[in-house]
Amino acid sequence: MVFPNTPTGGGGGLRSTVGDCTETESDTFSTRQNIWLQRFRHQNKTYIKITCIGSVHQKMECVFQREVKEEQSSKHLGQPFQVVATNNVNPVALGCHIDSALATEKVDGTCCYITEYEGQPHLWGRLDRKRSIQGEKRLKEYLQSHGGCRKGFTLNIEEDIRTVPNTWIPAHSDDKHHNEHPQPDKRGHILGWVPVEKGNKLYPWHSSVVNYKAGAAIVLRPSSENEEVLKISMVALGDLLGQTLELIGVKINANPYKVGKSIHLLVAHGSVCVRNPPPLDFHQLHYWFKDSPDGRMEGIMWHCPDGTMFKVHRQHMSLRWPDGDTYLGSRPVVINVNYHISSYAAARA
Repeated sequence: MVFPNTPTGGGGGLRSTVGDCTETESDTFSTRQNIWLQRFRHQNKTYIKITCIGSVHQKMECVFQREVKEEQSSKHLGQPFQVVATNNVNPVALGCHIDSALATEKVDGTCCYITEYEGQPHLWGRLDRKRSIQGEKRLKEYLQSHGGCRKGFTLNIEEDIRTVPNTWIPAHSDDKHHNEHPQPDKRGHILGWVPVEKGNKLYPWHSSVVNYKAGAAIVLRPSSENEEVLKISMVALGDLLGQTLELIGVKINANPYKVGKSIHLLVAHGSVCVRNPPPLDFHQLHYWFKDSPDGRMEGIMWHCPDGTMFKVHRQHMSLRWPDGDTYLGSRPVVINVNYHISSYAAARA
């Protein structure tokens, strides 16, 4: 698998230089998590123990309480309302010790998952089970007969939810299952995954970042030598097991990071720490997103000591996204071309 060069300079795109990386192949993502957490604790003079950064399998709650405003949505074209954050911090976040949480960048991509498939580490793409035509019809009729209130409406999983391939698996959830079936969320969706296989027309850009023969994927993450420098490298899929990541690139969400040519990359959730995050205050966060060079990102994810995660994105604060050059897309990039093919089965033995 070859790493093409990204454009240099101009337009705020990812700048790249090709060079050998001094990190060892044992420098896995899990190891890097420990490094980041140690630095985070040292810089902030706190000894709160955060043992890991959780993977994203369900929709995260907003770190602020929210309200619905009757105004044009800044995220969904034609939507006459939008859900915005209030000045009040979410009580659930306070109960999870959000003041001791690690703040990382919320990357604008499409969510992926690394887990085993047919005995080998594999990349999985998001595929949510949504209401079928019959399910939508039943919901519409129920709303009409109950004055627009959907309280009490239940979906028949076998008939009201769209079918999925046999390889589909549900996303991890703390919600209860009924008769061994995962239940829909508040939107009527059951979040899940399907394995990304070569030639799959639904996931062509996913396929471009993984090489199953080499057992590796193309990952973008901060360099351990200088966290302001990003590194593109081949990472063993076995070292990413259990992680969720964002796929970014030219064909994803209008390419807000201005990744060059036909390049696509994976960015693990929790891998890009926020430099000098602002206090958890609505007005200070609004100012930071709007005017600080460090705030040129879609949003922030907070990873609490108990593993609970919260988020806020610019749309919660009625701010545009994307809005010019991004902080992630303006950082220099080093490309590591060193990778040794290893056997996952042998490594497990």
